[in-house]
Amino acid sequence: MKVLVIGAGWAGLAAAVEATRLGHSATVLEAARAMGGRARALNVTLPDGTQTTLDNGQHILIGAYSETLALMRAVGVDTGGTLLRLPLTLRYPDGNGLALPDWSPSWFAGLDVAVGILRARGWSLWDKLSLLRAADAWRRAQFACPSHTSVAQLCKGITLRVMAEMIDPLVVSALNTPTDRASGQVFLTVMRDALFAPAVIDPQSAAGQPIAGSNMLLPRTDLGSLFPQAATQWLAVQGAQVRLGERVSDLQSLLKSELSVLLNSGLEADLTGKYDAVILATPAWEAARLVRSLPPSYAGAATWATCAEALQHEAITTVYAHSAQARLPHSVLALRSSAQQPAQFVFDRQALSGQKGVLAFVVSASSGDTATLEQQVLAQGRQQLGLTDLQAIKTIVEKRATFACTPGLQRPGMHIAKGLLACGDYIDGPYPATLEGAVRSGLAAARAISS
Repeated sequence: MKVLVIGAGWAGLAAAVEATRLGHSATVLEAARAMGGRARALNVTLPDGTQTTLDNGQHILIGAYSETLALMRAVGVDTGGTLLRLPLTLRYPDGNGLALPDWSPSWFAGLDVAVGILRARGWSLWDKLSLLRAADAWRRAQFACPSHTSVAQLCKGITLRVMAEMIDPLVVSALNTPTDRASGQVFLTVMRDALFAPAVIDPQSAAGQPIAGSNMLLPRTDLGSLFPQAATQWLAVQGAQVRLGERVSDLQSLLKSELSVLLNSGLEADLTGKYDAVILATPAWEAARLVRSLPPSYAGAATWATCAEALQHEAITTVYAHSAQARLPHSVLALRSSAQQPAQFVFDRQALSGQKGVLAFVVSASSGDTATLEQQVLAQGRQQLGLTDLQAIKTIVEKRATFACTPGLQRPGMHIAKGLLACGDYIDGPYPATLEGAVRSGLAAARAISS
């Protein structure tokens, strides 16, 4: 079959790669001049005039991203070399906090979590027991709860210190939604797959190094090089097309299951008979706009668009800063956050990619204007890290970085109409808005073409 994928983010590229692997002929159209969607690279100038490449936001992967890692390897990415594997660590500048041991025996998944909790620094015995009791209750309930339950409700009984130093930063980083508004069921799904799933062997590790679902996998390169470029090159070798700078402005029904696409050039490209299926791999609001252009004969399309439009979104802010004094004890540190000190994490870019003195401060579920956030984060870094010479390089606010992952949220499904599907991290599924969710959605859409 001939397949058109609209959007070259991680979901769209996953769909195109999988469609090609299944024997279909894929064409990808991307409005931007670069691949990657909201996980892309950009060029910046450091204070000394040096040119370097950063990302539109600091991202991490985890060991539970099984489909993402498998797809990266399939298109030729050396995941062992491009990703720094570390045990889950939520250590603060003062050394307190949680750090899991660097092992995860397959015969008792979750033992490393229990050991990490018992060894947590700065926590009282009651702090540790409250978390162990809650985790045991989640396991006994098979990581399920009523759909209307928030994470805050789910975690009643856990001490305030553990909530502030572990649960809150984990929830806001994974779901990009504050604990009191975040879905308890999605949180439990993430906990099950990330913390309590058996470790798997990394096929690219000569020593057969197991990867635990909780392991942090920190990119050593920019996100464009991490997967999108490799996927595009792989597609080209297979005879597929990835065309940049071509924005799709309208979808019009010609026949029962045939589509016409109006490109930004203003010239109509008649695709009748050329494409057997179209996969929308754009953000939710853009997909809804395109679907709204379909005539009423596309049963269910308007309902799908209404569901996509109803999604609320959360912002993520990344403040890239430079300090000649920057010497973090770990590649990533948790930060004590508040309304005036909003960053939850800081990443040492020198340890990851050799960018000397560059730090990436991440503010999940951020609010406020860019200038205020930047100044607040710089003051936070100077105070909590002791970096008196900290100065901003670039501040990036993704205003609609993810959907708000709230209890009982209704997300749009993959199928829109005959011959028209959608994929993306917002499509109905068990995970929050993550790269793994996007990749799984893209793979599922490609597999559904022939079903």
